[in-house]
Amino acid sequence: MPAVGGIAPGSGKKEYPGNLTPYVTVTCVVAAMGGLIFGYDIGISGGVTSMDSFLRKFFPSVYRKKKEDSTTNQYCQYDSQKLTMFTSSLYLAALAASLVASWITRKFGRKLSMLFGGVLFCAGAIINGLAKAVWMLILGRILLGFGIGFANQSVPLYLSEMAPYRYRGALNIGFQLSITIGILVANILNYFFAKIHGGWGWRLSLGGAMVPALIITVGSLILPDTPNSMIERGRHEEARTKLRRVRGVYDVDEEFNDLVLASEESKKVEHPWKNLLQRKYRPQLTMAIAIPFFQQLTGINVIMFYAPVLFDTIGFGSQAALMSAVITGLVNVLQPWFQSMVLTSGEGVVAACIGAKFGVNGNPGELPKWYAVVVVLFICVYVAGFAWSWGPLGWLVPSEIFPLEIRSAAQSVNVSVNMLFTFIVAQVFLTMLCHIKFGLFLFFAFFVLMMSIFVYYFLPETKGIPIEEMTQVWKSHWYWSRYVADEDFPNGALEMGKGGQGLR
Repeated sequence: MPAVGGIAPGSGKKEYPGNLTPYVTVTCVVAAMGGLIFGYDIGISGGVTSMDSFLRKFFPSVYRKKKEDSTTNQYCQYDSQKLTMFTSSLYLAALAASLVASWITRKFGRKLSMLFGGVLFCAGAIINGLAKAVWMLILGRILLGFGIGFANQSVPLYLSEMAPYRYRGALNIGFQLSITIGILVANILNYFFAKIHGGWGWRLSLGGAMVPALIITVGSLILPDTPNSMIERGRHEEARTKLRRVRGVYDVDEEFNDLVLASEESKKVEHPWKNLLQRKYRPQLTMAIAIPFFQQLTGINVIMFYAPVLFDTIGFGSQAALMSAVITGLVNVLQPWFQSMVLTSGEGVVAACIGAKFGVNGNPGELPKWYAVVVVLFICVYVAGFAWSWGPLGWLVPSEIFPLEIRSAAQSVNVSVNMLFTFIVAQVFLTMLCHIKFGLFLFFAFFVLMMSIFVYYFLPETKGIPIEEMTQVWKSHWYWSRYVADEDFPNGALEMGKGGQGLR
């Protein structure tokens, strides 16, 4: 091994040479736009389901409860399993697609998986925009879900593999930023499309998903393959050339040799899904399940899905509800970093405000303007807390902790768990709101507290660690070291001393 880029004196870990080149920056920005389709869908569905013309055409029973039955408890006016299935069916499809996407991503590369995601999402957007019946809506949502399953499987992996390890976090956060931009754009479009005379603005909202779909479709055609993916498919010389261009330096021998070694070890693994259950992969499998599980039980996606519905439920009126959703979407884009106390306090105050005004009977009477301002303000605090922490890191951390031999399978587990609990939370949210009422926000606040404790003690720090060296953080962790031994990874990197102890 050459001396350049090896073990830096006193650092205790490998440091591969590499620069943040304009080429890799542009490449990662284009790839990160794959998050737009996920964000657009999250933002668009709640706004559409709060539009009277959409409800009147497809969900007349909900429309009657909302408009004609003044005795309906406002907590329950949107409680309809048929309506929530419109939103949540997408995530069952995404779960199924992520399992297939794992094999395609591994066998044919990250680019093809992104291409499939864009094409399927575009097809779903067209069907939804032209929908004449509920079955067309559900079919379109299923195709959208297939697209999201492929994109969410491949984009985080692509970004983690293309970025120099020093900048991996910053570039991978672009995926979450694209999600938040997609949410904001969807909320803005909903606000203006709802004003269209004739009540057909919902068609533009749903059909508008073609735009982010085309962005990722075209982007996947022009993006280069990652060096990791090329090596996996036996294209070693192309991979070396690409690695030099991506890193912006000529001497990439050490990183290239480690990638080849990791690839050769991964090819010895005949059943990556079965191998995930091995003791030495227990830490990675735990995080692949726990992180997306907790991410969904922050309650963020139900706020993003149903923000207009929620604001309408607590008396804002349709247009004010859509504008409030725009405000929360804007906060989601603008905020960079923070911690879980913001999430917990935000949800706690929202629960107190709604409980104080609505009680348990759901009839608030006249709502003063100060009340609306306080509710929107603290929902924005809650959204900002998520955007500062679990939003970007919930996708970044799982994408960078998996060894190459199980990477596609483990990422598939990560996406599948995310989609499963997104489906469950989306499906039961309106029913829970009807029955638990303001206590629903205390339910989510409890899980924010639990996941904060879990992360503090069990998730090691991964910042600045090359992906190929990630096994070392588990070997040196106070708890996970009991599952990972040196003989489990005989070709692994040199020990990193006492680094990576955890988020203390």
